[in-house]
Amino acid sequence: MINKALCLDPIDNVGVALTDLDSGESVSVNGQKIDLIEPVAAKHKFALKQFSQGDEILMYGTIVGEATRSIAKGAAITLQNIRHKTRDYHKSPGNFKWTPPAVEHWKDRQFLGYGRSDGQVGTANYWLVLPLVFCENTNIKLLQEAFENALGFSVPNPYEVQIRDLVAGIRSNGSKETTETVSEVITSGKSKIFENIDGIRFLTHSGGCGGTRKDSDSLCALLAGYINNPNVVGATVLSLGCQNAQVSILQDSLKKIQKGQPKPLVICDQQQEGTTDQLIQKAIQETFEGLIQANKSKREPFPISKLVIGLECGGSDGFSGISANPALGHVSDVMAAVGGIAILSEFPELCGAEQNLINRCKTEAIADKFIHLMESYALAAERVGSGFDMNPSPGNIKDGLLTDAIKSCGAAKKGGTAPISAVLDYTEYVSEPGLNLLCTPGNDVESTTGLAGSGANIILFTTGLGTPTGNPICPVIKVSTNDKLTNRMADIIDFNAGGVINGEETIESCGEKLMEYVLQVAGGHIQTKADQKKNYDFIPWKRGVSL
Repeated sequence: MINKALCLDPIDNVGVALTDLDSGESVSVNGQKIDLIEPVAAKHKFALKQFSQGDEILMYGTIVGEATRSIAKGAAITLQNIRHKTRDYHKSPGNFKWTPPAVEHWKDRQFLGYGRSDGQVGTANYWLVLPLVFCENTNIKLLQEAFENALGFSVPNPYEVQIRDLVAGIRSNGSKETTETVSEVITSGKSKIFENIDGIRFLTHSGGCGGTRKDSDSLCALLAGYINNPNVVGATVLSLGCQNAQVSILQDSLKKIQKGQPKPLVICDQQQEGTTDQLIQKAIQETFEGLIQANKSKREPFPISKLVIGLECGGSDGFSGISANPALGHVSDVMAAVGGIAILSEFPELCGAEQNLINRCKTEAIADKFIHLMESYALAAERVGSGFDMNPSPGNIKDGLLTDAIKSCGAAKKGGTAPISAVLDYTEYVSEPGLNLLCTPGNDVESTTGLAGSGANIILFTTGLGTPTGNPICPVIKVSTNDKLTNRMADIIDFNAGGVINGEETIESCGEKLMEYVLQVAGGHIQTKADQKKNYDFIPWKRGVSL
Protein backbone atom coordinates (compact mmCIF):
# COMPACT_ATOMS: atom_id res chain seq x y z
CA MET A 1 0.00 0.00 0.00
CA ILE A 2 1.35 3.43 -0.97
CA ASN A 3 1.87 5.81 1.92
CA LYS A 4 -0.29 8.90 1.74
CA ALA A 5 1.77 10.93 4.21
CA LEU A 6 5.00 10.82 6.15
CA CYS A 7 6.95 12.46 8.95
CA LEU A 8 10.57 13.28 8.14
CA ASP A 9 12.03 13.05 11.66
CA PRO A 10 10.76 11.49 14.90
CA ILE A 11 10.68 14.90 16.61
CA ASP A 12 8.75 16.65 13.81
CA ASN A 13 5.31 17.97 14.67
CA VAL A 14 4.01 18.32 11.09
CA GLY A 15 3.43 15.69 8.45
CA VAL A 16 3.84 15.90 4.67
CA ALA A 17 1.08 14.90 2.25
CA LEU A 18 2.39 12.62 -0.48
CA THR A 19 -0.87 12.89 -2.40
CA ASP A 20 -3.94 15.14 -2.25
CA LEU A 21 -5.76 14.47 1.01
CA ASP A 22 -9.46 15.23 1.64
CA SER A 23 -11.09 16.69 4.71
CA GLY A 24 -12.24 13.88 6.99
CA GLU A 25 -9.61 11.47 5.65
CA SER A 26 -7.47 9.57 8.16
CA VAL A 27 -3.74 9.01 7.66
CA SER A 28 -1.16 7.13 9.69
CA VAL A 29 2.07 8.98 10.47
CA ASN A 30 4.74 7.38 12.67
CA GLY A 31 2.12 5.04 14.13
CA GLN A 32 -0.18 7.93 14.97
CA LYS A 33 -3.62 8.23 13.38
CA ILE A 34 -4.39 11.76 12.19
CA ASP A 35 -7.91 12.79 11.17
CA LEU A 36 -7.65 15.67 8.71
CA ILE A 37 -10.10 18.49 9.37
CA GLU A 38 -9.49 20.24 6.03
CA PRO A 39 -8.03 19.34 2.61
CA VAL A 40 -4.25 19.16 2.32
CA ALA A 41 -2.71 19.30 -1.16
CA ALA A 42 0.13 16.99 -2.10
CA LYS A 43 3.53 18.38 -0.99
CA HIS A 44 1.95 20.51 1.75
CA LYS A 45 2.07 20.03 5.51
CA PHE A 46 -0.48 19.36 8.24
CA ALA A 47 -0.43 19.59 12.03
CA LEU A 48 0.35 16.47 14.06
CA LYS A 49 -0.59 18.30 17.30
CA GLN A 50 -2.53 21.29 18.55
CA PHE A 51 -0.45 24.47 18.12
CA SER A 52 -0.81 27.69 20.05
CA GLN A 53 0.37 31.04 18.74
CA GLY A 54 4.16 31.24 18.99
CA ASP A 55 4.72 27.46 19.07
CA GLU A 56 7.68 26.24 17.05
CA ILE A 57 7.04 24.15 13.94
CA LEU A 58 9.52 21.33 13.40
CA MET A 59 10.55 19.56 10.19
CA TYR A 60 13.74 17.68 9.33
CA GLY A 61 14.35 17.54 13.09
CA THR A 62 14.78 21.31 13.42
CA ILE A 63 12.82 24.58 13.60
CA VAL A 64 11.39 25.71 10.26
CA GLY A 65 8.76 28.21 11.44
CA GLU A 66 6.41 29.30 14.18
CA ALA A 67 2.64 29.36 14.46
CA THR A 68 1.17 32.82 14.03
CA ARG A 69 -2.14 31.66 15.49
CA SER A 70 -3.78 28.57 16.91
CA ILE A 71 -3.62 25.53 14.59
CA ALA A 72 -5.81 22.50 15.25
CA LYS A 73 -4.47 18.97 15.01
CA GLY A 74 -5.15 17.70 11.49
CA ALA A 75 -5.32 21.22 9.99
CA ALA A 76 -3.29 22.36 6.99
CA ILE A 77 -0.15 24.45 7.53
CA THR A 78 -0.53 27.59 5.38
CA LEU A 79 0.88 31.10 5.01
CA GLN A 80 -2.03 32.25 7.17
CA ASN A 81 -0.81 30.32 10.21
CA ILE A 82 2.99 30.04 9.87
CA ARG A 83 5.97 32.33 9.48
CA HIS A 84 9.73 31.86 9.05
CA LYS A 85 11.81 30.99 12.10
CA THR A 86 15.09 29.13 12.53
CA ARG A 87 17.01 27.60 15.40
CA ASP A 88 19.84 29.62 16.92
CA TYR A 89 23.26 28.17 16.21
CA HIS A 90 26.53 28.20 18.09
CA LYS A 91 29.83 28.75 16.36
CA SER A 92 31.85 25.74 17.45
CA PRO A 93 31.62 22.46 15.55
CA GLY A 94 30.25 19.55 17.55
CA ASN A 95 31.74 16.07 17.88
CA PHE A 96 30.82 14.83 14.44
CA LYS A 97 31.30 11.24 13.36
CA TRP A 98 30.51 10.09 9.86
CA THR A 99 29.55 6.65 8.64
CA PRO A 100 30.25 6.66 4.88
CA PRO A 101 28.10 4.63 2.50
CA ALA A 102 29.30 1.30 1.17
CA VAL A 103 31.39 2.11 -1.92
CA GLU A 104 33.01 -1.21 -2.81
CA HIS A 105 30.99 -1.16 -6.01
CA TRP A 106 32.40 2.27 -6.95
CA LYS A 107 36.05 2.15 -5.92
CA ASP A 108 37.30 0.70 -9.19
CA ARG A 109 34.73 2.32 -11.49
CA GLN A 110 35.95 4.62 -14.24
CA PHE A 111 34.58 7.09 -16.76
CA LEU A 112 35.96 8.26 -20.10
CA GLY A 113 37.27 11.79 -19.67
CA TYR A 114 39.79 14.27 -21.03
CA GLY A 115 42.97 14.40 -18.95
CA ARG A 116 44.57 17.82 -18.43
CA SER A 117 48.18 18.64 -17.57
CA ASP A 118 47.19 19.90 -14.12
CA GLY A 119 45.60 16.61 -13.10
CA GLN A 120 42.02 17.71 -13.66
CA VAL A 121 39.78 15.62 -15.91
CA GLY A 122 37.12 17.01 -18.22
CA THR A 123 33.78 15.38 -18.88
CA ALA A 124 33.71 17.36 -22.14
CA ASN A 125 36.22 19.07 -24.45
CA TYR A 126 35.17 22.64 -25.25
CA TRP A 127 36.94 25.62 -26.75
CA LEU A 128 35.66 28.76 -25.02
CA VAL A 129 35.17 32.19 -26.62
CA LEU A 130 34.38 35.03 -24.23
CA PRO A 131 34.44 38.83 -23.88
CA LEU A 132 36.10 40.77 -21.08
CA VAL A 133 33.50 43.52 -21.50
CA PHE A 134 29.96 43.80 -22.83
CA CYS A 135 31.20 46.04 -25.69
CA GLU A 136 32.51 42.88 -27.38
CA ASN A 137 29.25 40.90 -27.23
CA THR A 138 28.38 41.70 -30.86
CA ASN A 139 31.77 40.46 -32.04
CA ILE A 140 31.32 37.29 -29.98
CA LYS A 141 28.03 36.70 -31.83
CA LEU A 142 29.76 37.20 -35.19
CA LEU A 143 32.35 34.59 -34.27
CA GLN A 144 29.68 32.22 -33.00
CA GLU A 145 27.66 32.30 -36.21
CA ALA A 146 30.75 31.87 -38.37
CA PHE A 147 32.29 28.97 -36.45
CA GLU A 148 29.07 27.07 -35.82
CA ASN A 149 27.96 27.27 -39.44
CA ALA A 150 31.34 26.48 -40.97
CA LEU A 151 32.32 23.67 -38.61
CA GLY A 152 28.99 21.86 -38.51
CA PHE A 153 28.22 22.54 -34.87
CA SER A 154 24.85 23.83 -35.81
CA VAL A 155 22.66 30.20 -40.60
CA PRO A 156 26.03 32.34 -43.11
CA ASN A 157 27.92 35.60 -42.06
CA PRO A 158 30.88 37.29 -43.80
CA TYR A 159 33.50 35.46 -41.77
CA GLU A 160 32.19 31.98 -42.48
CA VAL A 161 34.07 32.01 -45.78
CA GLN A 162 37.36 32.54 -43.96
CA ILE A 163 36.76 29.54 -41.75
CA ARG A 164 35.68 27.38 -44.69
CA ASP A 165 38.93 28.32 -46.42
CA LEU A 166 40.83 27.25 -43.32
CA VAL A 167 38.90 24.00 -43.22
CA ALA A 168 39.81 23.33 -46.83
CA GLY A 169 43.43 24.12 -46.07
CA ILE A 170 43.78 26.51 -49.00
CA ARG A 171 44.73 29.73 -47.23
CA SER A 172 48.19 30.83 -48.20
CA ASN A 173 49.22 31.37 -44.60
CA GLY A 174 47.80 28.03 -43.43
CA SER A 175 50.31 25.76 -41.76
CA LYS A 176 51.32 22.43 -43.24
CA GLU A 177 49.80 20.74 -40.18
CA THR A 178 46.53 22.60 -40.76
CA THR A 179 46.35 21.45 -44.38
CA GLU A 180 47.16 17.83 -43.59
CA THR A 181 44.76 17.61 -40.64
CA VAL A 182 41.84 19.10 -42.56
CA SER A 183 42.60 17.02 -45.66
CA GLU A 184 42.42 13.83 -43.59
CA VAL A 185 39.01 14.85 -42.26
CA ILE A 186 37.63 15.79 -45.67
CA THR A 187 38.84 12.62 -47.43
CA SER A 188 37.44 10.44 -44.63
CA GLY A 189 33.95 11.77 -45.27
CA LYS A 190 33.39 12.83 -41.67
CA SER A 191 30.81 15.60 -41.24
CA LYS A 192 32.32 16.93 -38.03
CA ILE A 193 35.61 18.66 -38.67
CA PHE A 194 37.08 18.28 -35.17
CA GLU A 195 35.89 14.91 -33.93
CA ASN A 196 37.44 15.23 -30.46
CA ILE A 197 36.00 18.66 -29.72
CA ASP A 198 32.52 18.62 -28.22
CA GLY A 199 31.81 22.19 -29.22
CA ILE A 200 32.89 25.80 -29.19
CA ARG A 201 31.03 27.66 -26.46
CA PHE A 202 30.46 31.40 -26.65
CA LEU A 203 29.76 33.54 -23.59
CA THR A 204 28.26 37.01 -23.39
CA HIS A 205 27.58 39.13 -20.32
CA SER A 206 26.73 42.67 -19.21
CA GLY A 207 29.83 43.34 -17.10
CA GLY A 208 33.46 44.36 -17.37
CA CYS A 209 33.01 48.12 -17.13
CA GLY A 210 30.67 50.76 -15.75
CA GLY A 211 30.34 49.03 -12.39
CA THR A 212 32.69 48.94 -9.44
CA ARG A 213 36.27 47.76 -9.75
CA LYS A 214 35.36 44.96 -7.37
CA ASP A 215 32.72 43.80 -9.87
CA SER A 216 35.32 43.70 -12.65
CA ASP A 217 37.82 41.85 -10.47
CA SER A 218 35.14 39.30 -9.58
CA LEU A 219 34.21 38.90 -13.25
CA CYS A 220 37.85 38.28 -14.20
CA ALA A 221 38.17 35.69 -11.43
CA LEU A 222 35.02 33.96 -12.67
CA LEU A 223 36.19 33.94 -16.30
CA ALA A 224 39.56 32.60 -15.17
CA GLY A 225 37.72 29.78 -13.45
CA TYR A 226 35.90 29.00 -16.68
CA ILE A 227 39.14 28.91 -18.65
CA ASN A 228 40.70 26.70 -15.97
CA ASN A 229 37.68 24.39 -15.80
CA PRO A 230 38.67 20.84 -16.83
CA ASN A 231 35.95 20.79 -19.50
CA VAL A 232 37.71 23.64 -21.35
CA VAL A 233 40.71 22.87 -23.53
CA GLY A 234 41.53 26.45 -24.56
CA ALA A 235 39.97 29.89 -24.93
CA THR A 236 39.71 33.01 -27.06
CA VAL A 237 39.28 36.31 -25.21
CA LEU A 238 38.02 39.52 -26.83
CA SER A 239 38.94 42.79 -25.13
CA LEU A 240 38.05 46.33 -26.14
CA GLY A 241 41.10 47.69 -24.31
CA CYS A 242 39.90 50.54 -22.09
CA GLN A 243 37.51 48.64 -19.80
CA ASN A 244 37.88 48.02 -16.07
CA ALA A 245 38.25 44.27 -16.61
CA GLN A 246 41.75 44.42 -18.03
CA VAL A 247 43.53 41.49 -19.66
CA SER A 248 46.21 41.72 -16.97
CA ILE A 249 43.61 41.15 -14.24
CA LEU A 250 42.35 38.03 -16.03
CA GLN A 251 45.91 36.76 -16.44
CA ASP A 252 46.70 37.35 -12.76
CA SER A 253 43.51 35.50 -11.78
CA LEU A 254 44.54 32.59 -13.98
CA LYS A 255 48.02 32.42 -12.45
CA LYS A 256 46.49 32.03 -8.98
CA ILE A 257 44.57 28.88 -9.87
CA GLN A 258 46.21 27.18 -12.83
CA LYS A 259 48.67 24.37 -12.38
CA GLY A 260 50.66 22.42 -14.93
CA GLN A 261 51.01 23.62 -18.50
CA PRO A 262 48.91 26.75 -19.22
CA LYS A 263 46.08 26.19 -21.67
CA PRO A 264 46.15 27.80 -25.12
CA LEU A 265 44.83 31.34 -24.76
CA VAL A 266 44.09 33.65 -27.69
CA ILE A 267 43.75 37.31 -26.68
CA CYS A 268 42.50 39.91 -29.15
CA ASP A 269 42.30 43.60 -28.20
CA GLN A 270 40.08 45.63 -30.57
CA GLN A 271 41.68 49.01 -29.88
CA GLN A 272 45.07 47.51 -30.74
CA GLU A 273 43.96 45.52 -33.78
CA GLY A 274 42.18 48.43 -35.49
CA THR A 275 39.10 47.62 -37.56
CA THR A 276 36.48 45.08 -36.59
CA ASP A 277 37.46 43.08 -39.64
CA GLN A 278 41.08 42.87 -38.49
CA LEU A 279 39.99 41.84 -34.99
CA ILE A 280 37.66 39.10 -36.19
CA GLN A 281 40.07 37.71 -38.77
CA LYS A 282 42.84 37.44 -36.18
CA ALA A 283 40.49 35.78 -33.70
CA ILE A 284 39.38 33.27 -36.32
CA GLN A 285 42.90 32.43 -37.52
CA GLU A 286 44.38 31.91 -34.06
CA THR A 287 41.31 30.13 -32.70
CA PHE A 288 41.36 27.74 -35.63
CA GLU A 289 45.00 26.93 -34.98
CA GLY A 290 44.12 26.32 -31.33
CA LEU A 291 41.30 23.99 -32.33
CA ILE A 292 43.70 21.85 -34.33
CA GLN A 293 45.81 21.31 -31.22
CA ALA A 294 42.74 20.83 -29.02
CA ASN A 295 41.47 18.12 -31.33
CA LYS A 296 44.40 15.95 -30.31
CA SER A 297 42.79 15.38 -26.90
CA LYS A 298 40.96 12.07 -26.60
CA ARG A 299 38.80 10.42 -23.98
CA GLU A 300 40.61 7.98 -21.70
CA PRO A 301 39.56 6.00 -18.60
CA PHE A 302 39.84 7.80 -15.26
CA PRO A 303 38.69 6.91 -11.74
CA ILE A 304 35.46 8.52 -10.55
CA SER A 305 37.46 10.38 -7.90
CA LYS A 306 38.27 12.81 -10.74
CA LEU A 307 34.65 13.95 -10.87
CA VAL A 308 33.75 17.32 -9.38
CA ILE A 309 29.98 17.32 -8.97
CA GLY A 310 28.07 20.55 -8.43
CA LEU A 311 24.87 20.25 -6.41
CA GLU A 312 22.03 22.61 -7.35
CA CYS A 313 18.24 22.93 -7.09
CA GLY A 314 15.75 25.17 -8.84
CA GLY A 315 12.00 25.29 -9.29
CA SER A 316 11.85 23.38 -6.00
CA ASP A 317 8.70 21.87 -4.53
CA GLY A 318 7.54 20.18 -1.34
CA PHE A 319 9.02 16.87 -2.52
CA SER A 320 12.52 18.24 -3.23
CA GLY A 321 13.81 17.56 0.29
CA ILE A 322 12.23 14.11 0.34
CA SER A 323 13.22 12.51 -2.97
CA ALA A 324 15.60 14.23 -5.40
CA ASN A 325 17.72 16.23 -2.94
CA PRO A 326 18.47 13.24 -0.66
CA ALA A 327 19.30 11.20 -3.78
CA LEU A 328 21.90 13.83 -4.65
CA GLY A 329 23.03 13.61 -1.04
CA HIS A 330 23.76 9.92 -1.54
CA VAL A 331 25.81 10.71 -4.67
CA SER A 332 27.64 13.42 -2.71
CA ASP A 333 28.48 10.93 0.05
CA VAL A 334 29.72 8.39 -2.50
CA MET A 335 32.01 11.04 -3.98
CA ALA A 336 33.38 11.94 -0.55
CA ALA A 337 33.96 8.28 0.28
CA VAL A 338 35.95 7.58 -2.92
CA GLY A 339 38.06 10.75 -2.73
CA GLY A 340 36.12 12.82 -5.23
CA ILE A 341 34.58 16.27 -4.83
CA ALA A 342 31.03 17.53 -4.41
CA ILE A 343 30.13 21.24 -4.19
CA LEU A 344 26.97 22.43 -2.42
CA SER A 345 25.98 25.98 -3.40
CA GLU A 346 23.16 28.51 -2.73
CA PHE A 347 23.85 30.02 0.70
CA PRO A 348 20.42 31.70 1.09
CA GLU A 349 19.01 28.17 0.92
CA LEU A 350 21.09 26.96 3.85
CA CYS A 351 19.36 29.31 6.31
CA GLY A 352 18.04 27.13 9.12
CA ALA A 353 20.48 24.30 8.41
CA GLU A 354 23.49 26.17 9.80
CA GLN A 355 24.06 24.10 12.94
CA ASN A 356 24.04 20.81 11.06
CA LEU A 357 26.60 22.18 8.61
CA ILE A 358 28.74 23.82 11.30
CA ASN A 359 28.90 20.51 13.18
CA ARG A 360 30.15 18.79 10.05
CA CYS A 361 33.02 21.22 9.37
CA LYS A 362 36.38 19.48 9.73
CA THR A 363 37.99 22.42 11.49
CA GLU A 364 36.88 25.48 13.42
CA ALA A 365 38.45 27.70 10.76
CA ILE A 366 36.20 26.14 8.10
CA ALA A 367 33.17 26.68 10.33
CA ASP A 368 34.18 30.31 10.97
CA LYS A 369 34.44 31.01 7.26
CA PHE A 370 30.99 29.50 6.63
CA ILE A 371 29.43 31.57 9.41
CA HIS A 372 31.15 34.76 8.22
CA LEU A 373 29.92 34.33 4.64
CA MET A 374 26.39 33.45 5.75
CA GLU A 375 26.10 36.36 8.17
CA SER A 376 27.65 38.89 5.77
CA TYR A 377 25.23 37.78 3.05
CA ALA A 378 22.23 37.99 5.42
CA LEU A 379 23.22 41.49 6.60
CA ALA A 380 23.62 42.70 3.00
CA ALA A 381 20.08 41.52 2.28
CA GLU A 382 18.71 43.20 5.40
CA ARG A 383 20.38 46.52 4.52
CA VAL A 384 18.22 46.80 1.40
CA GLY A 385 15.03 45.80 3.18
CA SER A 386 15.10 42.11 2.26
CA GLY A 387 16.27 38.94 3.96
CA PHE A 388 16.64 35.19 3.61
CA ASP A 389 13.07 34.83 4.89
CA MET A 390 11.88 36.36 1.59
CA ASN A 391 13.65 33.68 -0.46
CA PRO A 392 10.82 31.26 -1.40
CA SER A 393 9.41 32.11 -4.82
CA PRO A 394 5.67 32.08 -5.61
CA GLY A 395 6.17 28.69 -7.26
CA ASN A 396 7.96 27.32 -4.20
CA ILE A 397 5.16 28.52 -1.91
CA LYS A 398 2.40 27.15 -4.14
CA ASP A 399 3.98 23.71 -3.96
CA GLY A 400 4.56 23.50 -0.24
CA LEU A 401 7.74 25.45 0.60
CA LEU A 402 6.12 28.08 2.82
CA THR A 403 9.21 29.39 4.64
CA ASP A 404 12.86 29.75 3.73
CA ALA A 405 13.73 27.37 6.55
CA ILE A 406 11.50 24.63 5.08
CA LYS A 407 13.08 25.21 1.69
CA SER A 408 16.61 25.40 3.10
CA CYS A 409 16.48 22.28 5.25
CA GLY A 410 15.31 20.35 2.22
CA ALA A 411 17.91 21.99 -0.03
CA ALA A 412 20.74 21.11 2.37
CA LYS A 413 19.91 17.42 1.85
CA LYS A 414 21.80 17.67 -1.46
CA GLY A 415 25.00 17.76 0.58
CA GLY A 416 24.40 14.36 2.14
CA THR A 417 25.99 13.64 5.51
CA ALA A 418 29.74 13.80 4.85
CA PRO A 419 32.19 16.07 6.69
CA ILE A 420 32.74 19.50 5.11
CA SER A 421 36.28 19.77 3.77
CA ALA A 422 36.25 23.41 2.66
CA VAL A 423 34.14 26.54 2.34
CA LEU A 424 34.62 28.63 -0.81
CA ASP A 425 33.67 32.21 -1.45
CA TYR A 426 32.25 33.06 -4.88
CA THR A 427 34.87 32.50 -7.66
CA GLU A 428 37.24 30.56 -5.36
CA TYR A 429 38.45 27.42 -7.12
CA VAL A 430 37.94 24.03 -5.55
CA SER A 431 40.95 22.01 -4.40
CA GLU A 432 39.97 19.90 -1.38
CA PRO A 433 38.48 16.41 -1.87
CA GLY A 434 35.16 15.78 -0.15
CA LEU A 435 32.17 18.06 0.36
CA ASN A 436 32.76 21.76 -0.31
CA LEU A 437 30.35 24.63 0.37
CA LEU A 438 30.31 27.43 -2.23
CA CYS A 439 28.81 30.86 -1.54
CA THR A 440 26.43 31.63 -4.40
CA PRO A 441 22.93 33.11 -4.59
CA GLY A 442 19.87 30.90 -4.74
CA ASN A 443 19.25 32.27 -8.24
CA ASP A 444 19.53 29.18 -10.43
CA VAL A 445 21.67 30.56 -13.24
CA GLU A 446 23.92 32.71 -11.06
CA SER A 447 24.54 29.65 -8.92
CA THR A 448 25.23 27.17 -11.74
CA THR A 449 27.47 29.82 -13.32
CA GLY A 450 29.41 29.96 -10.05
CA LEU A 451 29.68 26.17 -9.74
CA ALA A 452 31.30 25.85 -13.17
CA GLY A 453 33.61 28.78 -12.38
CA SER A 454 34.79 26.97 -9.25
CA GLY A 455 35.71 23.82 -11.15
CA ALA A 456 32.62 21.58 -11.33
CA ASN A 457 32.87 19.27 -14.34
CA ILE A 458 29.27 18.05 -14.01
CA ILE A 459 26.21 19.49 -12.23
CA LEU A 460 23.25 17.68 -10.70
CA PHE A 461 20.19 19.93 -10.65
CA THR A 462 17.00 18.93 -8.87
CA THR A 463 13.61 20.41 -9.72
CA GLY A 464 10.02 19.79 -8.68
CA LEU A 465 8.38 22.38 -10.92
CA GLY A 466 10.63 22.20 -13.99
CA THR A 467 13.30 24.51 -15.40
CA PRO A 468 15.36 24.47 -18.63
CA THR A 469 18.53 25.83 -16.99
CA GLY A 470 21.85 24.60 -18.37
CA ASN A 471 25.46 25.76 -18.54
CA PRO A 472 27.83 26.47 -21.45
CA ILE A 473 30.73 24.27 -20.31
CA CYS A 474 29.33 21.92 -17.68
CA PRO A 475 26.73 19.19 -18.35
CA VAL A 476 23.65 19.82 -16.18
CA ILE A 477 21.63 16.71 -15.27
CA LYS A 478 18.02 17.58 -14.35
CA VAL A 479 16.62 15.36 -11.60
CA SER A 480 12.84 15.43 -11.13
CA THR A 481 11.31 15.07 -7.67
CA ASN A 482 8.10 13.41 -8.88
CA ASP A 483 6.50 11.32 -11.62
CA LYS A 484 4.04 14.00 -12.77
CA LEU A 485 6.77 16.48 -13.63
CA THR A 486 8.81 13.82 -15.41
CA ASN A 487 5.87 12.91 -17.62
CA ARG A 488 4.68 16.48 -18.20
CA MET A 489 8.09 17.99 -19.06
CA ALA A 490 9.99 14.99 -20.36
CA ASP A 491 11.96 17.16 -22.79
CA ILE A 492 13.93 18.82 -19.96
CA ILE A 493 14.13 16.04 -17.34
CA ASP A 494 17.05 13.60 -17.43
CA PHE A 495 16.40 11.47 -14.34
CA ASN A 496 13.31 10.77 -12.24
CA ALA A 497 13.53 10.42 -8.45
CA GLY A 498 9.75 10.11 -8.14
CA GLY A 499 10.04 6.46 -7.19
CA VAL A 500 11.03 7.57 -3.70
CA ILE A 501 7.69 9.36 -3.32
CA ASN A 502 5.51 6.53 -4.64
CA GLY A 503 7.37 3.93 -2.58
CA GLU A 504 8.96 2.07 -5.48
CA GLU A 505 12.53 2.71 -4.32
CA THR A 506 14.61 3.98 -1.44
CA ILE A 507 16.79 7.06 -1.37
CA GLU A 508 19.85 4.80 -1.49
CA SER A 509 18.67 2.79 -4.51
CA CYS A 510 17.68 5.99 -6.32
CA GLY A 511 21.05 7.54 -5.50
CA GLU A 512 22.89 4.49 -6.82
CA LYS A 513 20.99 4.68 -10.12
CA LEU A 514 21.72 8.38 -10.33
CA MET A 515 25.43 7.74 -9.83
CA GLU A 516 25.37 5.31 -12.74
CA TYR A 517 23.66 7.97 -14.86
CA VAL A 518 26.33 10.50 -13.89
CA LEU A 519 29.04 8.19 -15.22
CA GLN A 520 27.22 7.80 -18.53
CA VAL A 521 27.00 11.56 -18.97
CA ALA A 522 30.56 12.11 -17.75
CA GLY A 523 31.86 9.57 -20.27
CA GLY A 524 30.07 11.19 -23.20
CA HIS A 525 27.61 8.34 -23.71
CA ILE A 526 24.52 10.43 -22.86
CA GLN A 527 23.91 14.08 -23.75
CA THR A 528 21.86 16.00 -21.21
CA LYS A 529 18.53 17.52 -22.21
CA ALA A 530 19.90 21.01 -21.48
CA ASP A 531 22.77 20.43 -23.93
CA GLN A 532 20.40 19.01 -26.53
CA LYS A 533 18.36 22.20 -26.32
CA LYS A 534 21.43 24.44 -26.10
CA ASN A 535 20.41 25.90 -22.76
CA TYR A 536 23.79 27.55 -22.25
CA ASP A 537 22.89 29.93 -19.42
CA PHE A 538 25.59 32.24 -18.03
CA ILE A 539 24.95 35.06 -15.52
CA PRO A 540 27.82 36.32 -13.35
CA TRP A 541 26.86 37.39 -9.82
CA LYS A 542 27.81 41.01 -9.10
CA ARG A 543 27.69 40.36 -5.35
CA GLY A 544 24.56 42.44 -4.93
CA VAL A 545 21.58 41.05 -3.04
CA SER A 546 20.36 38.15 -5.12
CA LEU A 547 18.37 35.50 -3.27
